Amino acid sequence: MLSNLILRDDSLSVVISGSGAVDFDYFWLRDNSRDPISFDSRSHQRELFTCEVDADIRPDEAGLTADGLALQIKWPDLDEAVFYTGMFLENFAATINILAMPDPIVWDVATLDHNIVQISHREVIGDNGIRKLLDIISRSGFSVITQTPRNMDAVLDVTDRIGYVRHTIFGGLWEFEANETMADSAYTPKELRPHTDGTYSHDAPGLQMLLCVDYEATGGASIMVDGFRIAYELKKTAPEIYADLCRIEVTGIYKGDGVVLRAQRPILRTDKEGNLVQVSFNNYDRDTVKLPKNEMRALYAGIRAFDLLANDPAFQWRYTLQPGDMLLFDNWRVLHGRAPFQGRRKMAGSYINREDYESAVRINGLA
Repeated sequence: MLSNLILRDDSLSVVISGSGAVDFDYFWLRDNSRDPISFDSRSHQRELFTCEVDADIRPDEAGLTADGLALQIKWPDLDEAVFYTGMFLENFAATINILAMPDPIVWDVATLDHNIVQISHREVIGDNGIRKLLDIISRSGFSVITQTPRNMDAVLDVTDRIGYVRHTIFGGLWEFEANETMADSAYTPKELRPHTDGTYSHDAPGLQMLLCVDYEATGGASIMVDGFRIAYELKKTAPEIYADLCRIEVTGIYKGDGVVLRAQRPILRTDKEGNLVQVSFNNYDRDTVKLPKNEMRALYAGIRAFDLLANDPAFQWRYTLQPGDMLLFDNWRVLHGRAPFQGRRKMAGSYINREDYESAVRINGLA
């Protein structure tokens, strides 16, 4: 419900039930008009040629509808009045971060409940199943889908329910076993310390899926580490190191298989408000670079502090995937690794782009 409309020189004020009095700039209101000339409601695209709008535009007339559910404005450059619903104005009553995701529940071994992150494949493909899965991942950073069919079709089906398969240098959908001919440490049976994928990509994969197809081995436990938990620990105990990890860019490299890929970003990437949005750490793929002495020493101190925590058992959730277990995790938050193994361990998987994961979270009403 809207009330108490006041027109000022360059803005108007209106009282919105539940939000109080809110100011709206005239130019902003004209720029965000939802009339059919200014906005295509089908494509959600602005049709208005913004630069042609008078910078000092003011309404010819403005008022509230009799029921108080909308603001009505007659602009000088439009023949018909424009209506702004109370719901529309309420959505923008405060400056909000429209890229925000659900608040994470940071964890370590002592605080993570294994049962919380598990969900059956039957439940995932059932009614509202993808919403339940995304709720787990957006909160805890990963999930284990149990009793999944052990084939590529199952990987594709779950991928398609969230977004679509991201193609990389490894292809789209992929299967792999230990293969020493590949130029990547993931294809060996050796220990794989916790890391994130795609530090050599300007846009690292958002989600990663790993389905255990066959397991006739000893060892090979999967390792999950909450990168946000490490970041918060460093921010509390070593604020200077935390600040350096948010500031100093690290270069990732993939060189082999006919490509040379490089990208740079800090290990801890924050938004303009200082909120942590991405953890990007892979000591295997860190390129050789030379920085000024003080920067290099600060970076090395940060790498040591971060990696020591990532390899501390107190921060590591370990679980040996059995055939039919699918591990699905947020590659912008959770570091993954694997204990060494002997025998045969066959995996299948895929990547999903970050924006497609975020879209699925929003479509399912989680953000």
